[in-house]
Amino acid sequence: MNQTSNTPQNWSPKHTKMPNLTPFSKLDKTFDRASELKAFDQTKAGVKGLVDSGVAEIPGIFYCPPKEASNSIPEETHLGVPVVDLEDIDKDPFKRRQVVDEIREASETGGFFQVINHGVPVSVQEEIINRVRRFFEQDSEVKKQYYTRDYTKSFIYNCNFDLFSSPVANWRDTIVTVMAPNPPNPHDLPQVCRDILFEYSKHIMKLGELIFGLLSEALGLKSTHLVDLDCNEGLRIIGHYYPSSPQPELSIGTTEHSDDTFITVLLQDNMGGLQVRQQNKWVDVPPVPGAFVINVGNLLQLITNDRFVSSEHKVLANREGPRISVASFFSTGRLPTSKLYGPIKELLSEQNPPKYKEITVREYNIYFAEKGLDGTSALPHFKI
Repeated sequence: MNQTSNTPQNWSPKHTKMPNLTPFSKLDKTFDRASELKAFDQTKAGVKGLVDSGVAEIPGIFYCPPKEASNSIPEETHLGVPVVDLEDIDKDPFKRRQVVDEIREASETGGFFQVINHGVPVSVQEEIINRVRRFFEQDSEVKKQYYTRDYTKSFIYNCNFDLFSSPVANWRDTIVTVMAPNPPNPHDLPQVCRDILFEYSKHIMKLGELIFGLLSEALGLKSTHLVDLDCNEGLRIIGHYYPSSPQPELSIGTTEHSDDTFITVLLQDNMGGLQVRQQNKWVDVPPVPGAFVINVGNLLQLITNDRFVSSEHKVLANREGPRISVASFFSTGRLPTSKLYGPIKELLSEQNPPKYKEITVREYNIYFAEKGLDGTSALPHFKI
């Protein structure tokens, strides 16, 4: 894990010729978005390739209406994302009840909270951020062998999973690997991040079980309830690389969306830029050293019958960069499965009838992926 990279951070792309993409300022009726998306995708160099080529304006395919791209600062100072301290919750029953109450309130209102003293070593957190950075900052020709839109592959590198379906291309590049329930062959993973992906996943699986236990108790259920439902069965590790944007006011790091997961465990570096919608205001989720951001996913909102909410969130583009984040998605994704998930029966009553159909995780994920990040939730599609 102490492997060093011989690639300078700001290397010059010698082998990748970037296409002549139309700058935003020159968009007109002749702009062929589909052709330019295809040309950009075929470079396999991502947004970082554009930045390394020296673009001074964002290409039109990345143009985001200013009201979406801009940072909305809330006037209500009481809005924010709580930081929950997990220290000693297995030793002190009073502290555990207090933590469960905090998580319940956060999950029922904003759907977001941060956790500290969670047991994951800071050294492991720093190393996964460092390794994701190194993957993206190695020579483009080395990365290209992993560039694909085939999500059956063990390791995926691309730019925008929904590049050809979303209305706005996000200013970010991404790597994805499924670590559970079927871990990949280590040799299918890039050497630069191979070892840390396995070590990090081991810690995240343990943390996920802890969080699911606290969420179960917050619902008034036994602590193993969500784990017994296999909510922690699947784990995808997703590394995002947000290069600096020459026009951050016209671009977006990640379009507003809610996650296709039971929960997401996010590690962000110190750059900032993550925002969550609360009471129709965009609220910053500031980086807290050593903390993980936990957010309720759409699948957890579905099985709790809307008791817990999966809030919309987005990432702003920034003139400074890069920003690195690592999202751990607890979901089996598109893996074939016959297991049905619907509102938890223990939470239902005559006053609270089921609002959603029973569906498979695969069914949800396929619909989510086809819809793309278009600024709307996928949940209404599955309502009764």
